[in-house]
Amino acid sequence: MRFRKSSFLLPFCLGLCLFLAVFSLFIGRFSFSAPELWQSLFCFNQGSQTNRIQTIHSILWNSRLPRILAAICVGAALSTSGAAYQAIFRNPLVSPGLLGVLAGSGFGAALSIIAGFNPMMTQLCSFLGGIGAVFISVLVQKILGHSSVLMLIFGGLISAALFTALLSILKYIADPESQLPDIVFWLLGSLTQISSTQLALVSLPVMGGILGLSLSGRLLDALSMGDDEAYTLGLSVNCIRYTVIAVATMLAALTVSMAGMIGWVGLVVPHIARLIGGTSNQRLIGLSAVIGAIFLLLSDDLARCLSPEEIPVGIITDLVGCLLFLWVLASSRDIPV
Repeated sequence: MRFRKSSFLLPFCLGLCLFLAVFSLFIGRFSFSAPELWQSLFCFNQGSQTNRIQTIHSILWNSRLPRILAAICVGAALSTSGAAYQAIFRNPLVSPGLLGVLAGSGFGAALSIIAGFNPMMTQLCSFLGGIGAVFISVLVQKILGHSSVLMLIFGGLISAALFTALLSILKYIADPESQLPDIVFWLLGSLTQISSTQLALVSLPVMGGILGLSLSGRLLDALSMGDDEAYTLGLSVNCIRYTVIAVATMLAALTVSMAGMIGWVGLVVPHIARLIGGTSNQRLIGLSAVIGAIFLLLSDDLARCLSPEEIPVGIITDLVGCLLFLWVLASSRDIPV
């Protein structure tokens, strides 16, 4: 690609993300002008504001701005996690759900809903479920007595199947009128119920995880050459591998705990970043984070605009993601078509 070696690619994507974030402020059932937006955002003297400006101020600060920031946070986290997983397993078809983190998070959230816990406890149970699923994947690998990547993948398949079955049991026994709709809504993925408090709690570890994975790009490039080559460079392969898996898992679990299960972002976006920015993980992970934020911002805008009744953003990412993946299959030289 002609942009692959351009030093302006990442700044351009950052600028595009900022533009889309501002543009998304105007999208919704309640419309307003740019001067009204400016006045509602930066005029803090409530007594001097009209009722309309106060309404706009409330919509922006309590609904749209947290939602936009959450879309950026979740999209960047999922994309970074997917890029890290693909680098660790040296497989472009790997996604953050490989080791069962998504199934485990969904099970934790469903269990919390059936138990009648409050939303904060549901988020915590979802996060712990995702971490627990990956722990079981690693435990299966250790029980089998092999430290290879292939055995870790087998452990992930077992863990994902286990928690998927447990989730199905919970859906079967859930109250069809009060509990089951909440579980289904959670599994579809949505940004509608994210508050500023929830965003503040999650954003700091997400930013730390993204930064940590971005700084590990050179190590991931070394691992991509194979374990033997990495050992000759003096690297502790298992330590690096499990540390990256732990951080990527944390990012994926945090996104599910905040927004539910949003698919395809962690699989498709790293491919797009690889096509336009090259294969070096040192550059790929940061670029994936920005493109992931753009992708989820656009998906959320479509979710708000396509229907009078808002569509869960997880449905939009599934529809758009599969179409983009077809384009990736036709464009990438890394995947046989």
